[in-house]
Amino acid sequence: MEHSEKLVNKYCLDFDIREWEAILDSTQDAVFIDDMNGNTQWINKACERLYEIKREDILGKNIDVLEADGVFSPSVAKLVFSNKKQATILHSNKSGKKILTTGTPLLDAFGNIYKVISTSRDITELVLLKNQLEDIQSKLEELREHQCEGIGNFVVKSQKMREILNLAKRLSRIDTTILITGESGVGKGEIAKLIHASGERKEKSFVSVNCGAIPEALLESELFGYEHGAFTGSRKQGKMGLFQLAQEGTIFLDEIGELPLNLQVKLLHVIQDKEIKMVGGLIPISVDIRIIAATNRDLMSMVKEKKFREDLFYRLNVVPIHILPLRERTEDILPLIYHFMEKYNTKFDTKKSIDPKTIESFIKYSWPGNVRELENIIERLIVITCGDTILPQNLPNYILNMIDNSRNFVISSMMSLKDATEEIEKQVILGAIKKHKTTRAVAKALKVSQPTIVRKMSKYNICDSFINQCDL
Repeated sequence: MEHSEKLVNKYCLDFDIREWEAILDSTQDAVFIDDMNGNTQWINKACERLYEIKREDILGKNIDVLEADGVFSPSVAKLVFSNKKQATILHSNKSGKKILTTGTPLLDAFGNIYKVISTSRDITELVLLKNQLEDIQSKLEELREHQCEGIGNFVVKSQKMREILNLAKRLSRIDTTILITGESGVGKGEIAKLIHASGERKEKSFVSVNCGAIPEALLESELFGYEHGAFTGSRKQGKMGLFQLAQEGTIFLDEIGELPLNLQVKLLHVIQDKEIKMVGGLIPISVDIRIIAATNRDLMSMVKEKKFREDLFYRLNVVPIHILPLRERTEDILPLIYHFMEKYNTKFDTKKSIDPKTIESFIKYSWPGNVRELENIIERLIVITCGDTILPQNLPNYILNMIDNSRNFVISSMMSLKDATEEIEKQVILGAIKKHKTTRAVAKALKVSQPTIVRKMSKYNICDSFINQCDL
């Protein structure tokens, strides 16, 4: 043991101070040595390069002076002297490079610090990679947050819509009549297509009929067809109706609430007996079809008003599906925006993006036209926006005005309770008029009678401002 120690000491003594300096100068890490008083004793060449200093300008200077001059900010040696133990810090040099420095104390026999050896390394690239990784993880987290499910032509995130789509998928396996309800533009037709495409009839025809778009005089012959010579102007050979064209497939009767009462009777017969009679025909024709109906109207109210047959309503309403308006499932707005942006950027060969503030405006808007309105707005903005980014000022004025009006809905704390209540009532009625246009629709939406709305509008002088929207 004694021989080994003598051997080590012999080899150590063979190295003079210049050789130790040469060795330390050859390392890539910066080395900085302070004496027991915190004065700079020595630095290597890597330290000169990393901190952009010269050895002769640093030697003998105290750590307090160097820290004040910004050479080291903060000084790791100062932390070592203060805490009497090893310390590591991350800081920057004059050029902004990220530096990781570790200071290690050398102790004498009495436990006092007689030197501090600090080593530094440039980790700018590591920090950059770390930040890039964090950005990627943040974006992945954002994608997870905005994760949506695509079923058929639907892009959904909200739990409510997922449940509706799952119900539609389940019903596709049961060959029963379905009634789909919901506001205009929510996607009733797409739900009907999804049911057809997921069921056993998917290989057969899907025939869509808008009962409100075909003139009443022609609707019967369009639906049921007609025999030759059935009426003046008819084809000699007759014409097959839409029910026959949907044979073994699905017929989708949109806006079923617009169907005239006389045709409601015939439709009820089709549902019950699975057969039709052509206009001018005498012989029943069997049909094997699935019937899916849809409406944006309140059929139960129409039944009470004798505008829709009660027996037909219950025949159609075997399994109802109600699609919520977009304003009641705002979680779906953002994924829909991204979906339509991608769709129309691809269609028009553009690379436009949407500003976060524009997205915020979209979420605050009530979307009376629902998903159809949102898609139309996105397509329009992709086409007409000059820049690469869709900004809030690019939005149609009616959207901006509605958002501004909602922001300006303020009640002063100085108002009496009576005045505040009347102001709120006035604003609610104004908002309902802008959306529903007529006093009857406003009354229905606010769940009061039409005379009540008329009286309130007169009280608040609303008709003078909205004369074109009043149906008094």
